[in-house]
Amino acid sequence: MSKRKLTRQQTWRIDKIQEERRQRAQRKAVDLDQYDGEQLGPEQEGLVIANYGATLDVEAADGSLHRCRLRQNLELLVPGDRVIWQGIGQESAGVVIALLPRRTLLARPDALGALRPLAANIDQILVVAAPRPIYSTDLIDQYLVAAESTGITPLIVFNKVDLITTDGEREQIERDLERYRRIGYRVIHASTVAHHGLDEVIAALHDNNSVFVGQSGVGKSSLVHALLPQQEIKVGALAERSGLGRHTTSAARYYRLPGGGAIIDSPGVREFSLWHMEAPALAQGFAEFRPYLGGCRFRDCSHSHEPGCALQQAVADGAISAERLASFHRMVEEEGR
Repeated sequence: MSKRKLTRQQTWRIDKIQEERRQRAQRKAVDLDQYDGEQLGPEQEGLVIANYGATLDVEAADGSLHRCRLRQNLELLVPGDRVIWQGIGQESAGVVIALLPRRTLLARPDALGALRPLAANIDQILVVAAPRPIYSTDLIDQYLVAAESTGITPLIVFNKVDLITTDGEREQIERDLERYRRIGYRVIHASTVAHHGLDEVIAALHDNNSVFVGQSGVGKSSLVHALLPQQEIKVGALAERSGLGRHTTSAARYYRLPGGGAIIDSPGVREFSLWHMEAPALAQGFAEFRPYLGGCRFRDCSHSHEPGCALQQAVADGAISAERLASFHRMVEEEGR
């Protein structure tokens, strides 16, 4: 997707707001020198369940929840983070004093292009698409590249299959999804209305830390609600005029699944764009390209028109889909990589 163009005034205003927020957070951060040893409990590991800005919900080893503030100078923490924290006095409150190493991190660019963490220690990304709002294979490809680039296993959930109304629409969707199956991606058809495919989704989530991603309106919160009916997840309807979904989840949160594993439910975004990546790194995010990368005649091959291009030959041989190569070129062109 093309980058948002900001005027100098808009850029200044965004910088000013972010600096004010940073200063407010810094003022609220905890200076441990204000507590003596008797007030602070022993250091222990915990799991970040939710982040509310100035405070966090941290789950202790015994499953109890504690509202914690952050020690000064800690980076942004997100659901799924493992931390070291200490209790304060006899209250069910505490202070997070350290972040433990992350296995994986899912992040997206903010308005200024800086990466903002969304969820940590994720095992798999469930890329959710639906017939309405109309899905984009380019958007699916961006999510898959993001997952591949962070080492997180992706799978595709094509939701709201009850909204498919014609044989022609169904055939087109199947052609698009078959492209991903050929690469080796798992594809699940689902519908919370028709209660279709939910058992398969539950099986995929078992013993994994997972996150649902996808444009607004594709039913991420509805899926979470169906899988965790005891949780209060806000679900909104599609905007009738625009056909675009409303943002219905106010804050990212970590939910444990009854059968093992967890879901991090995060706010949907209508447009997801990759962080800046040079074209060679972007190509590595297309899993089926990898066996052919480095096999081109020219080291700086753009994989578009040069003779002896290994990717173009793979397309001619049917080993790579022409649509995926075209998607790669659109990403390169739109970001000016």
